Formats: sequence, C-alpha cells, structure tokens
Amino acid sequence: MIKRISVPLLLMSGILITSCGVSKKTHQALQTQYTDLSEKYRQSELDLTESRARVKSLEDQLEQERKNNAGLREALARLQGTLDNSINQNTQGNVNISKLVDEINASNKYIQHLVNTKQKSDSLNMVLTNNLTRSLSREEMQDVDVQVLKGVVYISLSDNMLYKSGSYEISDRAGETLSKIAKIIQDYKDYEVLIEGNTDTDPISKSNIRNNWDLSTLRASSVVQALQNQYGVDPKRLTAGGRGEYNPIADNSTAEGKARNRRTQIIITPKLDQFMELIDKAPETAETPADTTAF
Repeated sequence: MIKRISVPLLLMSGILITSCGVSKKTHQALQTQYTDLSEKYRQSELDLTESRARVKSLEDQLEQERKNNAGLREALARLQGTLDNSINQNTQGNVNISKLVDEINASNKYIQHLVNTKQKSDSLNMVLTNNLTRSLSREEMQDVDVQVLKGVVYISLSDNMLYKSGSYEISDRAGETLSKIAKIIQDYKDYEVLIEGNTDTDPISKSNIRNNWDLSTLRASSVVQALQNQYGVDPKRLTAGGRGEYNPIADNSTAEGKARNRRTQIIITPKLDQFMELIDKAPETAETPADTTAF
C-alpha cells in the first residue's frame, strides 16, 4: 500500500536536501516560500473542511426537502381524491337541483292554470248572479237570497214563497220565480245543480211525513221535479237532498230565526268531472333522490 505523504513534509525534505548546496539568501527565500505554501495549505484544509460541512448541510437540507416533497405529494393526492369526490357529488347535486327546478316550474304552471280557472269560474259566477238578480222583481228579492261563496252560487228560497204551509207541494206563487232560476240554470250547462231542503226544529205533524228529514227531502225533490218537468232542465244535472233541521243559519229559539232556517237552497257548482280534469292535469311528483345532500 502506498502511504500518503503530506505536502509540507515533501517541501521540507526538498529544502533539507538542497540546503547544503545553496547560499543563505537562497535558503531564506526557500524558507519564506515554504512558510507561504504551508499557510496556503492550512487555509486549503480549512476551506475543504468548511466546504465539506456546507455539502453535509446541503445534503441534509436536500433529504429534508425530499421528505417534505413526499408529504406534499401525499397531501395533494388526498386533496385530489376529495376534489374528485366533491365533483361527483356536485354533479349528482346539479341533477337533483335540475329535477327540482323542473318540478317547481311544472307546479307553477299548474298553479297558474288553477288561478286562471278560478278567475274564469268567479267571473262566470258573478255574471250568473247579476243575470239572476236583474231578472227578479223587488218583491221576489225579498224571498230570494243570492250569494257566491268560495266559487259556488247559493240561491236561498224562503219556505213561505215556495211551499204551501206544512206541505212539500210548490205554491203557484213560486212558479214565476222558479222559471227565472231555471232560465239561468239552462244558460250555464257546465254547472251541476244541488237542491237542498232545510227545516226548523219544530216537529212535523203529518201522517204521511215521518219527520223533518222527510219534509226537507220531499221539498227538495219537488223543486227538482219542477225544474225537470216544467222548465226542461236536464235531470242528469240535478240532485235532491234534505238536511232536516241540522243545518241552521239562525237561532231556532225565535220565530224570525225559524223562518230563516225553513229554506230551500239551489246550489250551482262546476261539474265534478271538471275538477277531476284539473286533478289529472296536476304535475307528477318526481321520486325523491336517494341523496340530496351532495351539494
């Protein structure tokens, strides 16, 4: 193995070898040269040591940066996964929102359709009411009350005007008034007509009438048959019903209240199939998505 010989040792050996054959001046010059080289060598050793330290520090920093970079890659991968999942969920959320918007738009159209239909119905009812009230005389208006409630026309006829006392037979006096009502009913063929009889709480004392239920129903039936047989109203549009004493509009403890309760109402409403048609036109409700929280 070759041994490493330091530079100062070689220089010193050379000087010693040559010092015997040189002058003092030359010796001093070589000594000075030796000293300079020794200082430079020492400085080089220091610089080398410092450089190695810097290299070691840079290598440590590089290793730390590599570790940091690996951690950043892992964090980036997690973030990318989260972002991809969020995008997928948001896409599903956008689909759900789109379906919801479509349902809202369909519902709004249906609501507007109902509003327009109601407005049309209200307008027709007001025309019907005005036509009827204009056709009745002042005397007839004392026994006839016409109201429009929630889109339905109620024509209330007093007991005294319609029937003979304690009977379900229609009086001659009622004929002219019924004819005017029948004319209005005929003009509005898209409406159903319910005839509803009502009584006060006084019990009936007729052998052929069991109670107020019978009396109220028989009176309603008499009006229905008059509208059909005498005034040509289609019987398919007519319904007769009795409510007896169980639908009062006034206190039965007074004569005035009893007189108000003894009444027959002609109730004019749009046909049931028209309402069913509206229901059929209602927008279908879409199935609720399994997960609507993705957004």
